[in-house]
This record gives sequence, structure tokens and C-alpha cells, in this order.
Amino acid sequence: MPSPRKPAQGVEPSGAPHRRRDVRPLRRSTNITLSIGLVAEAKALGVNLSQAAEIGVAEAVASKRAERWLADNGEALESSNAFVDRQGLPLAKYRNF
Repeated sequence: MPSPRKPAQGVEPSGAPHRRRDVRPLRRSTNITLSIGLVAEAKALGVNLSQAAEIGVAEAVASKRAERWLADNGEALESSNAFVDRQGLPLAKYRNF
């Protein structure tokens, strides 16, 4: 019985090139401008400016996405709420609470 062959290093058994499975997100350097006093205080307190900036930008992006989603879907929400106000909840008679 022949022994199974090992794939070449850096090649998956399927023959596809090996891809690094790194779960860390890719990063891009960028320049931001902050007040001198804020930077000095952050450094004095041991705040990692890159992490703090990333968290702040992520929160701003999430807030903007929510704002846009509500603007895009507000009419549908109003319509659905008006339907429930007029007709009641669909299948309400089957609710146990």
C-alpha cells in the first residue's frame, strides 16, 4: 500500500497556495491632527493614541451607519407602525404573554 504524499511546503492539499490565516485586521497608517494638550494628557495617562483613535472612529462610523439606516428605512418603519396601530399585531391571538 503506497504511503500518502505530503503536499509541498506552502501548498494546500488542494494544490492552492498556502494562505496565512491571520485574524488580525489589516492596518493602514494615517495622519490625524489633535490638540497638543490632549496628546500630552493622553501620553501622561498612558493612553494608546492609535487604539483610542480607532475606537473613536469605529463608534463614529457605527453612529453614522445607524443614522443612515434610519433615514433609509424610516418610512417603512412608520408604515409598519401605522399598520399595527390600525390592525393590531399579526397573530396576536396566539401570544401567551
